Amino acid sequence: MHTQTIGQAAPATTAPVTPASGIPTPTRKLGTFSIAMMIVAASAPLTVIAGGAPSSFAVSGITSVPAAYLVLAAVLALFAFGYAAMARHITNPGAFYAYVARGLGRPLGVASAIGAMVSYLAMEFGIFGMFGFTVADWLTVRFGLETSWWMWALAGVLIVGVLGMWRIDFSARVIAVLVALEFLAVGVVDAVGLGAAPEGYPLDAINPASLITPEVGVLLAFGVAAFMGFESAAIYAHEAKNPRTTIGRATFLAVIGVGLFYSISAWALTVGVGPSQVVAQSEELGPGIVFALIGAHLPEVVVDIVNALFITSLFAALLSFHNAVSRYIAELGRERVAPQVFAKRTENGAPIVGSLTQTVLSIIVTLGFVLGDPGDPLYPVLTMFTWLTNTGAFGLVLLMCFVAVAIIAFFIRDDRGVGAWSRLFAPAIAAMALGAVFILVLVNFPLMLGQEEADLLTWILPSLVIVPGALGFAWAMYLKSARPEAYAGIAADMDAPTGVIPIVHPAPGADRAPFMADAHEPAPGAPATRR
Repeated sequence: MHTQTIGQAAPATTAPVTPASGIPTPTRKLGTFSIAMMIVAASAPLTVIAGGAPSSFAVSGITSVPAAYLVLAAVLALFAFGYAAMARHITNPGAFYAYVARGLGRPLGVASAIGAMVSYLAMEFGIFGMFGFTVADWLTVRFGLETSWWMWALAGVLIVGVLGMWRIDFSARVIAVLVALEFLAVGVVDAVGLGAAPEGYPLDAINPASLITPEVGVLLAFGVAAFMGFESAAIYAHEAKNPRTTIGRATFLAVIGVGLFYSISAWALTVGVGPSQVVAQSEELGPGIVFALIGAHLPEVVVDIVNALFITSLFAALLSFHNAVSRYIAELGRERVAPQVFAKRTENGAPIVGSLTQTVLSIIVTLGFVLGDPGDPLYPVLTMFTWLTNTGAFGLVLLMCFVAVAIIAFFIRDDRGVGAWSRLFAPAIAAMALGAVFILVLVNFPLMLGQEEADLLTWILPSLVIVPGALGFAWAMYLKSARPEAYAGIAADMDAPTGVIPIVHPAPGADRAPFMADAHEPAPGAPATRR
């Protein structure tokens, strides 16, 4: 007979989960490197250096962009300690959804799922606008061929939609090749910049102390978008060879790798153009600053290749976001939070309904922006791309704050042998830092949109993340009372024996915050068995 003392965690109980019938089990083909490449592809390294860094220089008016990337990488690495520790105990592919549900309760988990999907979709829709503009602009400049941006945006939607229904390992190979070429292209830009160095090699721009300035909010607000998608490793838990170790390793590899890479590359760009000129040239040329730099020192064919890789960089990001959202949708269907049809997968395990749903939504949103096109060539960049990607970045930071707190709550109930640094101190520091970044993003939102002062749009765009999340919370509460069986299956581990969710009860008399109680109790009416 089991005995326990006051203050100890009681044995785990489990709530049954009814799996969706007829859903093929995905094949476990993805290793650490493949998943890391999926994460990096979502960040789009060449897009960050050619688009994000110049925008940061131009809007902030200072040269501390490399230092901002370094600080953000450090914050996300702190976050990754707890994230990786939790990944060893949760193999649900819902990522933010599952982690928040198991730490702070199922209603907040569903709210996070909806918020995460909207954020990813906003990023994806926005990048389609940039993709269409970039292809059309390149064809005009290089070949004198006039085409509409929306034609290429819709072509991208269809190609990504088709690839999203193929085997995930095929998409991973495509993405790995494209990302490798991106790194090569940025390496060329770095080499040219470091070789030119018209003003020498000052280190001020890469020194974190240079961020002690009123403009730091702008830099962090723009910089956080460069890491969008870094947490998506957990989304591939079904397809990972060993999710309990692969997810954490892939996250660390991606965060630390791209953080250092972005910082060094942004510094090389600063050195190549000259610290006294980089802000002014960024304001004048935008992404063209990179192509102007390499064009002044390398043959035109190299500039053409880098331009082409800029396009494939955007495409790789689109494919990565598409794969991530498809799996969020499929997971909600599998757990019957959404209609079960969304869980349908192909024989190869690809979430076909989730992929098709995204494709249809992408077409609708693109056509909506087409209807509002005033004929300005920069319209898809200044509206579709800027509005939606900044909205996605806003949602990501908010969700990471929830996850950091959820990690602490998850391990407070049972430390599971995890050290205090990973389960408490690192996520606590990350939560405070991310909270500060979130406030800075919100305060600087008008500036990120190119507005001189806040207007109605400033509030509508963040609401696109917050309102659906609130509706998701309300829907979870409805499931709790009306469909307890579905409610009990929220955040279930797919590989749990006999399809059960581990639920840890605190000792009798232990204090619990009311909002956390739901995270480890069966839904009303759901039977519980003791292991």
